[in-house]
Amino acid sequence: MGFMDDAKETAAAVGEKIKDAWEDTTDRVGDKVDEMKADADVKKAEAERDSVRTRNDIKEDLRDST
Repeated sequence: MGFMDDAKETAAAVGEKIKDAWEDTTDRVGDKVDEMKADADVKKAEAERDSVRTRNDIKEDLRDST
């Protein structure tokens, strides 16, 4: 009976390690996705800022030329 108990404990320990590894992997993937979304948001904000600057510069040039 001792052999079976040891096998069950070993299987449970392996199962826990696999579960922990899976959770770590999903957390890492989630973190990477969040990072990529943040980078995309920054690029979008920078592009919008540049667009507004360009539009304001054009407006200012038009005001100066009239």
